[in-house]
Amino acid sequence: MDTTHKTQSSGAAWGMLLLASIFEIGYALSVGGSQAFTVLSWSVAAVVFFLLTLYFLSAALRTIDVGIGYAVWAGIGSVGAAVLGSMLLDQPLTLVQAFWLGVIIAGVVWLKLADSARLQGQG
Repeated sequence: MDTTHKTQSSGAAWGMLLLASIFEIGYALSVGGSQAFTVLSWSVAAVVFFLLTLYFLSAALRTIDVGIGYAVWAGIGSVGAAVLGSMLLDQPLTLVQAFWLGVIIAGVVWLKLADSARLQGQG
């Protein structure tokens, strides 16, 4: 794929990656709620979220390098699942865990900034 196309569709790709990350959070929470896929409603939700996250992740990775895209997707998914799991499922979230989740967020932001700078340098 040429770099002009990558630069022009970069915003859309990052939007798809964000959607994939949101669906990944839904998937993680649904798997937790499914109780090892024994609760039908949660199990169906998990399958739907799984398919959506895979679709949007694969679409985003057509433009975003796989190492960067996967790291951002996994980071957002991990932080989102931990925070929402704490809020919605009464799972504990300690101060130390919150600190390290903040480190993950900082890493995701820096990966995005580094990717943007790299793409701008090619234009």
